[in-house]
Amino acid sequence: MTKNRNLKHEKNNNKSAKVGDRNSPTLLHVMRRKWYDIWRGNPPGFVLLLCGLLVAVIMSIPIIYVMWRSMFAGVDRWMRLLDERIPQLLWNTLSLTVAVTVLAVIIGVSLAWIVVRTDVPGRKMWQWLLALPLVIPPYVGAVTYIIIFGPSGWARDAWRETPWLVSTFGEYPINIYSFWGVFFVLTMFTYPYVFLIASASLRKMNRNFEEVARSQGLSTAQVFWKVNLPFLRPAIGAGAILISLYVLSDFGAIAMLRYVTFTAAIYFQRAGFDTASATVLSLVLIVLTVVILWLESVTRKKNKYYQTTNTYKEPDILPLGKWKLLTILYVLVVFTVSVLLPIVVLTYWSIIGIGRGAIDERFFGFAWNSIKVSGFAAILCMVLAMPIIYLKSRYPSIISTTIDKLSYAGYALPGVIVALGFVFIFNNHLPILYNTFYMVALAFVVRFLPQAMQAGEASLSLVSPRIDEAARSLGYPPWKVMVKVIMPTILPGVLAGGALVFVSSIKELPATLMLRPPGFDTLAVRIYFEASEAFYHLAAPPALLIILVSCLPLRYLLKKY
Repeated sequence: MTKNRNLKHEKNNNKSAKVGDRNSPTLLHVMRRKWYDIWRGNPPGFVLLLCGLLVAVIMSIPIIYVMWRSMFAGVDRWMRLLDERIPQLLWNTLSLTVAVTVLAVIIGVSLAWIVVRTDVPGRKMWQWLLALPLVIPPYVGAVTYIIIFGPSGWARDAWRETPWLVSTFGEYPINIYSFWGVFFVLTMFTYPYVFLIASASLRKMNRNFEEVARSQGLSTAQVFWKVNLPFLRPAIGAGAILISLYVLSDFGAIAMLRYVTFTAAIYFQRAGFDTASATVLSLVLIVLTVVILWLESVTRKKNKYYQTTNTYKEPDILPLGKWKLLTILYVLVVFTVSVLLPIVVLTYWSIIGIGRGAIDERFFGFAWNSIKVSGFAAILCMVLAMPIIYLKSRYPSIISTTIDKLSYAGYALPGVIVALGFVFIFNNHLPILYNTFYMVALAFVVRFLPQAMQAGEASLSLVSPRIDEAARSLGYPPWKVMVKVIMPTILPGVLAGGALVFVSSIKELPATLMLRPPGFDTLAVRIYFEASEAFYHLAAPPALLIILVSCLPLRYLLKKY
């Protein structure tokens, strides 16, 4: 009897489904249910989601453009570049990246160990003095070392005026325009990436593990290699990936020192109006960047070390003993080469430049252009970062995660590739903004938006979601909660992110060179052109000004690390 009832009930259901029973789920109901499932039952409002998607599209423009144009570059161009250009560029780029990364890691870790774990005199002072190379753009550092070691530099003059050097060693031996010149400059101005991160890890290291190792008879050197170094591997990996990506994307120092890597080749191909070849080279460089990021993620997964003890003890300060003098000399040499000499050279030429009238109306015009475009980019980044970090934090889903990942795309790309994508998009589809400073500012947004996102995300993580729930219970839509409740709460973090974007934008060279409208020169552009023509008295004042402005976020970085 029950079986017959079930069969009858099933027939009735089938019949009602055929005639379109109102209780059966429609396509609209199914889609709505899936939409709620994607957002875990809490979808964001349309305005908030639209803002996030718009930002993601803008950030992905360079990659989409490069991939699209390189597909239509033609087999002949691909084969010619693969036979003639790409192998040499690969060797130049990879050898430089590996060499700079290895030496910068060695210098950064050794200095972090000395400053944090030893009784070197002035430990607190060295913690921020050795971080100062971060505020000196490598292309500015390249200018100073061309002045010192170049063919018409101070070192060559001193060499020729010293007869026994000429008679013993012959002609002046240093060629700054070489692999070794670029290697030296990039290493001296990138090691702080490792120094800051390794210093933070060393301060958090638990002394208990070292005491156990010493109780087993291990010496201080053995403790470092077997205990401290494994704990430092994540910090070393993070610093190494930052340095590698920086070397891959650097254009200024490489162009100043006349060395050719992918970034320089892309810029000169675009300057020669061979856009197709530039896109092919850009695609190869993007693949290199992705491979490095993938290798770093694989290495990080395989090397995980945890401090599991609940009893934390601060690490000991080790006495240097007989090594103190040698250690002080090492620290002084690195500081002199990476900070003191560049500042002295720039100050010397700035004084000469001021005496010759370098601080004139043109100089203030360049400064105002830099402030205008960098300030506009910083404001845009602060505004555009909010919907992305808010979506990621309060509305986690595959959609918000994808938007977040796309927002980081431009940060890993060299400025020349970002500029290349913008030239095509704005020239062909948004001509009203082409050759305006707005296009330069948008390129800065693509390059540096993640800096604003990281600072804002750190502040948002400290705000309880219950505040959002309380605002929503009063009838506020998600976008209004973000604007009226959350943004005022995390404003200090957002402003810190804006300051980082401003400083990074004011130093950016390749994107500004490629996208600036006629007559719109910034401080970075003038440094490049004046130094290329050996007008050092005109290049030094803007370089010194950029360094002074770049000191603003150093306090934030030191506090963070």
